[in-house]
Formats: sequence, C-alpha cells, structure tokens
Amino acid sequence: MLSLMEAGGVGFLVALLATPVWIRFLLRRSYGQQIREDGPAHQHKVGTPTMGGVIIMLAALIGYLMGHLGTSITITRAGVLAISVTLASGLLGLVDDLLAIRNARNLGLNKRGKFAGQFVIAATFAVLSILWVHTSTDLSFTRLTLPGWNLTATGWIILAIFVIIATSNAVNLTDGLDGLAAGSATFCFGVLSIIGYWQFRHFSIYQLHAALDLGLVAVALVGACLGFLWWNAAPAKIIMGDTGSLAIGTALGAICLLMNLDLLLVIIGGLFVAETASVILQVLSFRLFGRRIFRMAPFHHHFELLGWPETTIIIRLWILAGLLAALGLGLFYGDFLKIGGVV
Repeated sequence: MLSLMEAGGVGFLVALLATPVWIRFLLRRSYGQQIREDGPAHQHKVGTPTMGGVIIMLAALIGYLMGHLGTSITITRAGVLAISVTLASGLLGLVDDLLAIRNARNLGLNKRGKFAGQFVIAATFAVLSILWVHTSTDLSFTRLTLPGWNLTATGWIILAIFVIIATSNAVNLTDGLDGLAAGSATFCFGVLSIIGYWQFRHFSIYQLHAALDLGLVAVALVGACLGFLWWNAAPAKIIMGDTGSLAIGTALGAICLLMNLDLLLVIIGGLFVAETASVILQVLSFRLFGRRIFRMAPFHHHFELLGWPETTIIIRLWILAGLLAALGLGLFYGDFLKIGGVV
C-alpha cells in the first residue's frame, strides 16, 4: 500500500512542479495549440501551450519507478510493457503535435500515417503480451471464468490491437475541453489501481503475478493526471495534445488487457466509449439518412452549441465518468463477494 501511495504521490508532485517549467519553455518557442474554425468558439485558446502530455508521461514513468524504490516489489514484464506502450503512443502523439505546430494548423499526421503508427504500436503490444508476458487468451470480465470464451492466440492479438487503437482514439476524441480527458482518466486509473491491489491481495482467485506492479502503473498515472490537471483545468494554461491523449488512452487499454479486465474496460472507461459512440452514430446517421443526431460530435461539443458553459459540461461529464468507473469497481467487487470472497 505504501508503494502505491509513493508512486501516486511522486507522479503528482513531478507533474505539478514540472508543468509550469514546461509551459514557460513552450511559450518561449511559441509552441501553441491551433484551433478548428468549424467548431465551437474556442479561438481564445489559440496559442495555449500544447504537448502537455510530455509531462504526464514523464511523471508517470518517474512515479512508477519510485514506487519500487526501497521495496520488495519487483518490476514485472507486464508493468514494463504497460509503461512502454504508453510512452510509445505518447511519442506518436508528440510527432503529431509537432507537425500541427509546424504547419500552423490543427492537423498533424494524416489519417493513414497516424493509424499506421497506432497499428504498429498496438500489434507490438499484443504480440509481446502473448509471447513475453504470457497473458491469458481467455476473454474475461472480472476474472478468467467465462465458459467457452477462450480465444486463440491470434484471436486475442486481434482483440488487443482493436482495444489499444480504440481506447487511444477514444481519449483523443474526448480531449476537447479543458481538463475533461485528464479528469475523467483519473477516475479510471484510480479504479484500476484499487483493482490491481485487490488482485494482488487475493492471488488465489485472480492468479495474476503482475497485479501489484500494474497497480503501480495505474496509480502513477493517477498522480500524473492530477498534477497536470492543476494547470489544465479551465481555463487551461496548457493542453495535453495528442501526446497526452494517445498515451492515456493506450495506457487505459493496456492495463485492462494485462489485468484480464477485457470486457470491464467498456464500463470503467464508459465516458470515453460514449464519446466515441456519439461520433460513430453521427456519421452513420448522416450517411444513411442525411440527418445529424447531434449539432456536433463528440457530444460535448453538442452541449457547447446548445449554450452550456464549458465548466458546466466538464463537471457534469466528470460526474458521469466517476459514476461509470465506480460502477466498474462495484461489479468487480460484487463478483468477488459472489464467489465467497472476504475482505
């Protein structure tokens, strides 16, 4: 437990103290955010320093490593893979952000280039999960108990690739308002850190050797997101950019897959799923019927166009994200009680 507190605390302090230094560095070089002209009126945010995800990645990495300092907790292959794939996606996002700044437009990598990078990262993660970490190929909700849901190695790799790409894009779509993605992700990683500790405490049930190490990754991300949110909350003094959103989304998917929470991910990260679903529904409705369901998708922009204040939208969606993450934790604990588990 002390290791979890140390990882989260160090992640928080690094992000809290390093972010203003990074902001000044970015301002000196005029590395500011570009804003879409076809969306809600966000032109006042033009020039706000971007690429704040660099600090989130740095803080999470330092927090994770410090969580092992002076303890008997070993660094596991699963933990290394989770933090590595997070950093890899963050670097892809960094390239995207740098290209957007260079082009002086809110467009970085083209769709094919970005998807290719995501696919390579996701495929590498999926293959290493099987061959290096030896992750179970059973499709699971809260534990490996679903009868008839055993996937082949190839099937699980395809699932993992889909999950990593989907979660990274889902957080990227959600990152449209000050602090929305960072605050919502904090709830998700907080729940995953609790689940990781619980799986560690009850190894006889979950049979997951890397549970505590993955919990350290999650809690380090909690601290990193909270420390960054101090400066990213409305009105944001810095924006995480694709550097942060791709890293956070990938981390969310990777940790859930390595913790055998494949299906529970949909509930824990329910807000990100809903934001993505709103985009899919919008596109399908327009192409099939020539009509839009929302004034603009993702749906947080719909509420903006209805005249809701940005802070109202953010806080209400934080509440929704927190409730969904808590529901996921409740389902996990409910299953634990169902099989006769005791505290």
